[in-house]
Amino acid sequence: MRLLLHWILSAVAVWIVAHIVPGISVSGPMAALIAALVIGLVNATLGLLLKIITFPLTILTLGLFWFVINALMLELAAALVNGFYVRGFIPALIGAVMLSLVSSVLQWLVMPNRKPS
Repeated sequence: MRLLLHWILSAVAVWIVAHIVPGISVSGPMAALIAALVIGLVNATLGLLLKIITFPLTILTLGLFWFVINALMLELAAALVNGFYVRGFIPALIGAVMLSLVSSVLQWLVMPNRKPS
């Protein structure tokens, strides 16, 4: 149940970011759901591998290079999903940052931390 809620919140975050960031668009709610799924899968596989490989560069840039990797993963997801479009690297970079922020806020609002009993 928690995984399904996380997926839906990620899709809502994709939808919100598509309406905020110029250069990113989503054709409908189904495309947002599929895009959220693909973004999660790409980040969990290829994104993780790239983050491990580029870890020294990430340390040199004080973590800022992770935004570049997330932007590339967002562009890759857009290439794989019909109805989800990212037009260029700058919108992907801004979109990756915004997606991270919006997703975190939505999860904080809907799924607050459990208090220890």
